[in-house]
Amino acid sequence: MKFSTYHGGAREEGLLDFSASLNPYPPGWLDEMFKRAKEISNRYPYYERLEEELEGLVGEPLIITAGITEALYLLGILALRGKKAIIPEHTYGEYERVSWIFGARVVKGPNEPEKLAELVERNSVVFFCNPNNPDGRFYSVRELKPLLDAVEDRGALLVLDEAFIDFVKKPDSPKGENIVKLRTFTKSYGLPGVRVGYVLGFEEAFRSVRMPWSIGSTGVAFLEFLIEDGFEHLRRTMPLIWREKERIEKALGVKSDANFFIKRVGNAEGFVDAMKKRGILVRNCESFGLPEYIRFSVRKPEENEMLIRAFKSMRV
Repeated sequence: MKFSTYHGGAREEGLLDFSASLNPYPPGWLDEMFKRAKEISNRYPYYERLEEELEGLVGEPLIITAGITEALYLLGILALRGKKAIIPEHTYGEYERVSWIFGARVVKGPNEPEKLAELVERNSVVFFCNPNNPDGRFYSVRELKPLLDAVEDRGALLVLDEAFIDFVKKPDSPKGENIVKLRTFTKSYGLPGVRVGYVLGFEEAFRSVRMPWSIGSTGVAFLEFLIEDGFEHLRRTMPLIWREKERIEKALGVKSDANFFIKRVGNAEGFVDAMKKRGILVRNCESFGLPEYIRFSVRKPEENEMLIRAFKSMRV
């Protein structure tokens, strides 16, 4: 059996990339970080001390992983074999792929907490992306309550993917014994090539199956600088992104709680090609099951202006 999925991000040079939803402002310490990575690349990258320091910064016990992707595959080892995997439509495709790979029975449901709660059974595993990819909708703890209650009452497991939570203006996140939360720095630091994320919940179980040295020397160097920075980079850049997000919303008639939008354009494949001719790359949402929609992110002001002009030239 063949398993495949498709992700955003440019695969060709020379295009202004709105297809990957990343912080467009890189940290000021990148050059120093890569220099440090080179210095420590001749040794095995152990990072237990950094894990403890990150716990202090986040305020909860956690385990570091090579982004959310590694965490999902570790989850497959720990919890998916022979289980019912409940996956909303339309959302991140890796949940379904991991579920099939590890022999779970996939059941699709609406991307609404109350309706999804009706599908929860004992020992089932529920995936929920918050804010959701690709539409950027964020559900508060109060809005999630029907799903949280169903998971607790029926002894199920909720896998809460919070990859984009740093981009939400006023986020809140639930706590509970039946919840695993997945987070990453890939998006909020604009560094998809530096694979560092973390898991909240069932830390020791995840640690027991985690691959040794998975984040490499670059990931270790990144953590060193991030911890020293104390999330100051996020406090400085998120307001810049929020301001531009609001401008795009007004200009293009879209809405999102995250740093990206979806928009119905009819033939998404044709629209993507037409935008490429204007030097801009947007994401075709066909892999999400939305062939009439495209997804695009928030970048710097002058880049967003180019995007807005391109949209208006196509009368969309």
